[in-house]
Amino acid sequence: MPTRSDRAPGPRPAPSPDGVLVVDKPAGWTSHDVVARSRRLCGTRKVGHAGTLDPMATGVLVLGVGRATRLLTFLVGSDKDYTATVRLGQGTLTDDAEGEVTGAPGAASVDDGALADALTALTGDIEQVPSAVSAVKVDGERAYHRVRSGAQVELAARPVTVSRLEVLATRSAVADDGTPVLDVDVEATVSSGTYVRALARDLGAALGTAGHLTALRRTRVGGFTLAHAHPLAELEARQGEPMPVLPSADAARAAFPLRALSADEARAVGHGQRVPSARPGHPGPVAALGPDGTLVAMLDESGATARSLVVFAPASS
Repeated sequence: MPTRSDRAPGPRPAPSPDGVLVVDKPAGWTSHDVVARSRRLCGTRKVGHAGTLDPMATGVLVLGVGRATRLLTFLVGSDKDYTATVRLGQGTLTDDAEGEVTGAPGAASVDDGALADALTALTGDIEQVPSAVSAVKVDGERAYHRVRSGAQVELAARPVTVSRLEVLATRSAVADDGTPVLDVDVEATVSSGTYVRALARDLGAALGTAGHLTALRRTRVGGFTLAHAHPLAELEARQGEPMPVLPSADAARAAFPLRALSADEARAVGHGQRVPSARPGHPGPVAALGPDGTLVAMLDESGATARSLVVFAPASS
């Protein structure tokens, strides 16, 4: 866990250019910790992230730097890939290994057939109740604050999509308290807003026992994978040097459908004007690039004319 004492000031870098920095988040760090450290490394306060990872989790954390923070709104909704280990036989307050054990019915009776059936039932379009210890707001307050103050929290189910939930391996084990458990390594592809911790909890319940996560690694956010991600230790070793920030246009190419604008269209869009849609009815945001390859705007092309959702290029371009 980072502390202020290990944040040596070091040389102050020149501000990084606008773009996306993909970090391989280490365990024990909050997403806010990584943002705070990246602000110093990138020489700017204008850094944000496209979706949190729990402190226990590792893997792909997409950061926007400078004006590219305005891209984060569109990246937050991207689907995601994870690898995880579910421990069946024990439940915890937080639905992961960081919470105290709240039940230990064991998993000695879980067989492969029942496990496969339960995973199938959790795949597809489902209604999921988020983990009680989560950032979901209840009456304006984060659920985890209410739970940790001793309040009972009842969260409403919400629709999510689990496109893939596959078993990689299973291992029988005995927990520290002597409970027979089954550790299940899985890979999952899920929609934005899906709690993998809640999948572990619900898998245990479906099998007549309990479940929680003991490991979680995010391997993809939209078009960004671990191949794009830089370990935080590597970035800190380069403190004072330019950070490997992916230019906004390249980040848009990796994450969104593209539209090439003519010079006249680029000027019009830069002034916030509408232009004819290139793909009327398209449901999601489209990245519009100017003739020079720069990112001009994110467009909504669902109608006959394209509407700018956010403009990046100066209006005079």
